[in-house]
Amino acid sequence: MPKVSILLTCYNHLRFLGPCLDSVFSQTFRDFEVIAVDDGSTDGTREALAGETRLDRLILTESNVGTYQALNLALAEARGEFVAVLNDDDVWAPRKLERQLELFDANPEIGLAHTDGWFIDGDGQRLEGTPLGFEFPRTETGDVLPALIYANKIIASAALVRRRCFEEVGVFDPGYFGSGDWHMWLRVAERWPVGFVPEPLTFYRVHGSNASHKLERIWRDDERLRIWIRSKYADYLASGRDRRLLARAFAHNEACLGTVLMLNGKPREARRAYLRSLRLRPTRVKSVLRLVGTFLPRDLFRRWL
Repeated sequence: MPKVSILLTCYNHLRFLGPCLDSVFSQTFRDFEVIAVDDGSTDGTREALAGETRLDRLILTESNVGTYQALNLALAEARGEFVAVLNDDDVWAPRKLERQLELFDANPEIGLAHTDGWFIDGDGQRLEGTPLGFEFPRTETGDVLPALIYANKIIASAALVRRRCFEEVGVFDPGYFGSGDWHMWLRVAERWPVGFVPEPLTFYRVHGSNASHKLERIWRDDERLRIWIRSKYADYLASGRDRRLLARAFAHNEACLGTVLMLNGKPREARRAYLRSLRLRPTRVKSVLRLVGTFLPRDLFRRWL
């Protein structure tokens, strides 16, 4: 049985597939299997994968089922003690798996370990700053649940997860377009500490066809996820975590929900979310200002953000 199962999700990124695969087979840790899923590519990706002899298994979907259903198909085939996710346009440094497994050995209580990294362009060159509007996500090692309420702090291709975490919390929710990994990390972090390797070992490629550029679908995803987080408030409070820390995180979640509801054309619901944010944290000035902004037309509100 392999130690690690690598779930490689592929969709119309033929240009980047070679560097991605090379980064997998350049790993210093070698006890792994690679399960690739081509999710209905039309650019020659599935033909290239079919000719790739280094893969352990190849799953071909008849149509584009989406990232999280593709991951679930691969997860069902995984035999490793640990599961790594890799998108076909991203790249790993050679010691990525080695360093994560060392962290697991040193911290047997953690359920997930992720790494630091960089954003890269289509040619593999490092991008400085915040090309997607945020810094490369990172955490400390420990209880990261409150931090994950604020934002997704874990790049999917940077994650290595104990398989038993999936056995306990379930599979990815295929109803999400781009936030299903964030939803999964929250479910894992609710039960287990999360580890972080503070070394640039994962390289997230930024290019014109990134799913993160499809704003309307991302906003709908965000609305759904933020409402789900709200449904977990009682569970999170009952977990024994610092209630003040959670209250601040909940206030932020309601404010973010208000913003995305407004962007999705739901101003009345947005106002209620901002008011809930202010009840949790009355001094949150940004929530006051955005509450006022809900009386603006949506396009003007968006430019005002």
